[in-house]
Amino acid sequence: MLLLGFFLGLAVGIGFWVWQQVQLNRYLGRLFRPLTSHLYKMRLLLIPGLRQEIAMVKQQRQDLQQSLQTYQNLLDFAPVGYLQVDEENQLLWCNRQAQEILYLHWQPEQVRLLLELVRSYELDHLIEQTRDLQKPQTGEWVFHPSCEDAAEMPTIKSLALRASSLPLPNGQVGVFLENRQPLLDINQVRDRSFSDLAHELRTPLTSIRLVVETLQNRLEPPLNRWVNRLMQEVDRLINLVQSWLELTQMEANPNMQLQVKAVELRSLIASVWETLEPLAQHQRLSFSYSGPENLWIKADKARIYQVFLNLLDNSIKYSPPGTSIHVQAKILSTNNARDAASEIIEINLIDSGVGFSEVDLPHVFERFYRGDKARSHSPQDGNSIGAIVGNGLGLAIVEQILIAHGGSIKAMNHPETGGAWMQLQFHEVMANSLSQDYS
Repeated sequence: MLLLGFFLGLAVGIGFWVWQQVQLNRYLGRLFRPLTSHLYKMRLLLIPGLRQEIAMVKQQRQDLQQSLQTYQNLLDFAPVGYLQVDEENQLLWCNRQAQEILYLHWQPEQVRLLLELVRSYELDHLIEQTRDLQKPQTGEWVFHPSCEDAAEMPTIKSLALRASSLPLPNGQVGVFLENRQPLLDINQVRDRSFSDLAHELRTPLTSIRLVVETLQNRLEPPLNRWVNRLMQEVDRLINLVQSWLELTQMEANPNMQLQVKAVELRSLIASVWETLEPLAQHQRLSFSYSGPENLWIKADKARIYQVFLNLLDNSIKYSPPGTSIHVQAKILSTNNARDAASEIIEINLIDSGVGFSEVDLPHVFERFYRGDKARSHSPQDGNSIGAIVGNGLGLAIVEQILIAHGGSIKAMNHPETGGAWMQLQFHEVMANSLSQDYS
């Protein structure tokens, strides 16, 4: 009986527990039925939208990958080289031109520093500078490729490169490379051809001039004026040939052999003006000088004489009658004025002509650049200066001479006179005490 009562009580307890669970489930069902219905409805609404968004993202990713592949294909067939490095200067990608220019053997799966693949410290420095400044940079240098195979060394030559770099996100840097060597080779061939031609022209031109001189002595007016005109044109051709040869030699050897000695600029400029004074008087031009009297530099006197001869000749040629030509000299001192080597002599040559046009200014020192027609004037009142004929090489020669001396020249228009303003700077300045040794 006890056992039966135990099982009966157990059955009643289980039944009561089951009844409680059923009641609890019914209560929870009534409680969550609205929420479940709402979630179901949200699921019906959100799942298609999510699927559409996922499809759009996948399509955008495919479009981006296709665009990236298109850009890579374009860069791969571009006529300029391109390479890209990460923040640690590891090569991420480069096109075919870059591989050919830099003799670069690289596979896309390689992860190596650029300097390990290309022994060019100039390129490495340009990339670091671009990353540090976060600004596009440009640089030019001569690249000397390295080669592990000794048999290929005779076929590998140095290249003149120009690089343009730009900063990219996450510390990356992109670099465009241009091989300028073919252009330089063409220019060298052209210059050599013109030089050979100039050498060949000197002999017949000299012979023609001798014939013209003979005719000048035998013809009477008015026939002799045609011979005089012929003589001017022959002299112009001879001067052109000589100037071309001289300029070619200077450009081929920027460090030309100079007969350096002490030169006093004030007296040299005065002697140049004395040479040109008959032409200046013909135009009623005056000359003035302001600045120190003793300006000594280390230079080749004949070359510097040629510089001021060309510049003053141009000023006379383009100055209106009755105007003035000014030469202003001054010493630009650095922090230590007692140190002669730290001083710079600046010479400003200013005329009152029509000046340079804005289009001409960047090109006035280029060979055979004659400039705007406004800087040529026709003879007035019968006062012809036809003997002063330019050939487009004078300023180019002036610049090369100054470069050989470590100096510089700049062309501007003077704000007051409106004429041409040539500013020269000489760095090889001598102390006045040293000048006594050469006087």
